[in-house]
Amino acid sequence: MGMISLAPIIEASNKYCYGQGAFNVNAVAQAKAVIEIHEIFHSPAVLQGADLANGFMGGCKDFTKATLEDKKRGAKLIADAVRKYGEQASVPVVLHLDHGRDFESCKAAIDGGYTSVMIDGSSLEYNENVELTREVVKYAHARGVSVEGELGVLAGVEDHVSSENSTYTNPMKAIDFFRKTQVDALAISYGTMHGASKGKNVKLRKQIPLAIKECMQHEGIKGGLVSHGSSTVPGYIVEEINSLGGDIKDAYGISMPELQEAIQCGINKINVDTDIRLAVTRNFRELFHANEALKNSEYVGEIYRLMEMNKNVFDPRAFLTPVMDTVMYGNIPNEDVRTLINAMERGVKEAAGALIIQFGSFGKAHLVDCRSLEEMKEFYKENEK
Repeated sequence: MGMISLAPIIEASNKYCYGQGAFNVNAVAQAKAVIEIHEIFHSPAVLQGADLANGFMGGCKDFTKATLEDKKRGAKLIADAVRKYGEQASVPVVLHLDHGRDFESCKAAIDGGYTSVMIDGSSLEYNENVELTREVVKYAHARGVSVEGELGVLAGVEDHVSSENSTYTNPMKAIDFFRKTQVDALAISYGTMHGASKGKNVKLRKQIPLAIKECMQHEGIKGGLVSHGSSTVPGYIVEEINSLGGDIKDAYGISMPELQEAIQCGINKINVDTDIRLAVTRNFRELFHANEALKNSEYVGEIYRLMEMNKNVFDPRAFLTPVMDTVMYGNIPNEDVRTLINAMERGVKEAAGALIIQFGSFGKAHLVDCRSLEEMKEFYKENEK
């Protein structure tokens, strides 16, 4: 089916009332694994590269200091990888920019081959957020690329996105935002949080997406609602990491029943990053625990040493810097690196596969109207307001 923009997948999830997982990737092997597990379950696939993840893929090991040039290089590399595995896939595939910081970051992603972008103007004053989002929409829609905006602020930390407190999305402002910006999807704040420490027994304010969707239907506004900070943080994976020498504390996610109810209340796209990070880190620890020789490997031994120095870290990017050629280009120089990458792919598939089932997107690939970017370009042109 090949690569498409996000809008047709949002339309299908709206029409058939299922949740579409959107999974963050930070390496060629992770992109490959996400596409393959979606093919197994015949599910539409949404892969996400975060703004700073593009910097990491561009070769900036300290990705918090990534330049625009790093991001441009990384955007093209991850897009090339997704295109390599996605164009021949049996399911529709979207590559979506997560938390684009500014117009230039979004432009870099689009020019590099992304088929959907998010512009995060949620920290700006409302009118500034509208203007920035409209600017990105104009550039993206002219190229058939869909756009996600954000209204409301999530607490927690993820890459450069951080806030101590949440500001819930006002449903009436959301309607106004859809009208003024013409975004295809809107990320809202309704009780989720970025990061792995969301607190125990989080209760989502599901009346917020319900109210927005009812108003959208009444006003004839089309679009999707997005749930950021929605990782479930599987307790069994955290326990396994700690039993293998890790030190992950206070890690609690959003419960599956809460997310499943949110889907029924109008949430279409559910962003997941932490679950994959945890599963990959657990698999790395298992690998080194079971294979002493790898700890002293010329090729992957440094990864083990970095993990031992950072027992409370579960973001694989902190450990993968010794194999950046493999991260960026997918090259497998020897069997030790192949063994490591196989463990990474299994972790990605475990985390994503479980959520494909629980969110309900399995078997839904054939329901998506797979319009090309050229067709979407014409669609946007005809529907300009």
